[in-house]
Amino acid sequence: GSIGGFPLQHAAIMRRGYPSDLTDDQWAQIAPLFARKPTGRPPELDRREVVNAILYLVRTGCQWRYLPGDFPNYSSVHTCYRRWRLDGTLDRIHDRLRRKVRLTADREAEPSIAVVDSQSVKTTEKGGFAGLSGETVKGRKRHLVVDTMGLILSCYISAASMRDEWGAVWALDALNWRGSRLRLLRADAGYPGALASWAWRILGCLVEIVHRPEGQKGFVVLKGRWVIERTFGWLGRSRRLSKDYEETPESSRAMVLWSMTHLMLKRLHPPPV
Repeated sequence: GSIGGFPLQHAAIMRRGYPSDLTDDQWAQIAPLFARKPTGRPPELDRREVVNAILYLVRTGCQWRYLPGDFPNYSSVHTCYRRWRLDGTLDRIHDRLRRKVRLTADREAEPSIAVVDSQSVKTTEKGGFAGLSGETVKGRKRHLVVDTMGLILSCYISAASMRDEWGAVWALDALNWRGSRLRLLRADAGYPGALASWAWRILGCLVEIVHRPEGQKGFVVLKGRWVIERTFGWLGRSRRLSKDYEETPESSRAMVLWSMTHLMLKRLHPPPV
């Protein structure tokens, strides 16, 4: 059988399987979203195997050249990875899965409430631009906007020295041209009052600052904000995201979206135990 012209029976059957491999049901969710030219020769690469290779790399944290030999050639995999990032394929897949996960949970396809926060991560000597975050972390920041389920609505990567509110503005701007219906954005006390005016001007949504209980020390679960901390925890399961190993922020963002794509596929179709 096939989905969108792509075979369900694939090379993974001929090789040893990896825990990160997609099941038939998971592949069926995204196969039609890979654009094919109406004419010309069919693709020489099994796209399902290319996706499996990308997910293996994201999960295990290996280098491109160290992809196991039973996957397609690492250079071809990286070429597909880059093309799908540049032509919008990855964004289409990620956004469609997010909407489907929400609908499956009996939610509206697009949220009206979201949470914003950032995470500083170290870069390696290979990485591109970086900066200091509070004179402690030299690297980059992941600025995320997530819904109340913890699913990513927008991701913006900056140098770690960028102020959180500016990163939030760039992340919100990406939501603006994608037709967001947000009406409330939750942020912590680290975001100044200026964020409220920007959010209203960009998206027409209000900002709610969630404060820590007065006098409370140590870790505290803050109302409405714990969901984004959980999202950062989900991303931490992918070893490729333990640091920022990418040369460009665009590639860093792609790694985050691939990690979340895999998580959502497993939520829609849990793999067999």
